[in-house]
Amino acid sequence: MTDNDVFKTLNDDLRPCVATIGFFDGVHRGHQFLIANVMEEARKAGLQSLVITFDRHPRQVLSQDYQPRLLTTLERKLQLLSLTGVDNVAVLHFTKEMAGLSAHDFMQQILHDKLNVRELIIGYDNRFGHNRAEGFDDYVGYGKEMGIKVMQSTPFSVGDIKVSSSLTRSFLEGGEVEMAARCLGRPYELSGTVVKGFQQGRKLGFPTANLDTGDSGLLIPKGGVYAVKASIDDHQRLMPAMMDIGTRPTYGGTKLSLETNIFNFHGCLYGKPLSVQFIKRIRDDIKFDSIEALAAQIQKDKEAITKIFDASTR
Repeated sequence: MTDNDVFKTLNDDLRPCVATIGFFDGVHRGHQFLIANVMEEARKAGLQSLVITFDRHPRQVLSQDYQPRLLTTLERKLQLLSLTGVDNVAVLHFTKEMAGLSAHDFMQQILHDKLNVRELIIGYDNRFGHNRAEGFDDYVGYGKEMGIKVMQSTPFSVGDIKVSSSLTRSFLEGGEVEMAARCLGRPYELSGTVVKGFQQGRKLGFPTANLDTGDSGLLIPKGGVYAVKASIDDHQRLMPAMMDIGTRPTYGGTKLSLETNIFNFHGCLYGKPLSVQFIKRIRDDIKFDSIEALAAQIQKDKEAITKIFDASTR
C-alpha cells in the first residue's frame, strides 16, 4: 500500500489509538453509540480515539449490482464525525487493491503499520477483508499476533429496531422521514444547488427553488409533498418550507424534480447552495384534474405544514 491509501482529516498526529472502522454512512445513532464506546475505551487506556472510514462506498469500487444511495456525502460525513468529539478520523482511499487484501493483511498493513491501532472495536455486524470471508473470531486471533486487542460492540436500538444505515435508507425510501430522523438523531438532509426549473409554481402563487443534488449519490426520499426546513448558503438559519418530490404529473412531466417553496421568502436563489431537512411527509405526488385543483391543494398543503411548525414552537 502507498501513502496515498490513507489521508487524515482532523489532525496529523497518529499516536497509539483505540479505533473503529466502517463506512459510517449517515453517522446515525448506532454509529454515535459505537464511537462513544471507542472514546470511553481510549480514555480508560490513555490512548487516542480514531474513526477509520472510506472515501467511497466499497460497492462503488467493486461494481456490484446493488449500490446503495447515500445518506451523507463524504464532506458531510466528516463534519458529523468531528462533532462526536473523536480525536482523529482517517479516510482510506478505497481501491480494488485494498478490496483484495485479506483481513489479516488489512489489519497488519493498514491498522497496525500505518494507523498505530492498539485496540479495535468493531460494530456488531461489521466485517472486512477480501469478500468479507472472515469473522470476529478471526480478527481476534490476528490481533493477538499483532498486539491489537479486538473487541465487538453491541447493537444500538430505538424501541425494538436495531439502527443501521440500511434500515434508515428503507425508511426514507418509504417516505417515513420521522422514523429515519429517529435513527439518525436528526432530520434527514438533502443539499445541492438551486437551478432554473419549470417556473410553474410562480404562476400558481408558490414560487419554488429547484434543487439539483448533482452527482452526490444522495438518497432522495419517496416522492410526495413534505414539510421541510430550508437553509440557504449555510445551516445557521432554518426556514419553514414545503417540498414536492415528483414528476409534475398534472403537467404531464416525466423527469423527477425537487421543488421547494420557502414560506415568506422573497429573493433570487439561482446558483445558491440550498439544504432541506425533512420533517414530515404530507401526501403522495398525484395528478390533478386541473391546474386550479392543484393550486387549491398546494394551499391546503401549506396550511397543514404551517400548523405542524406552529405546533412545534409551542
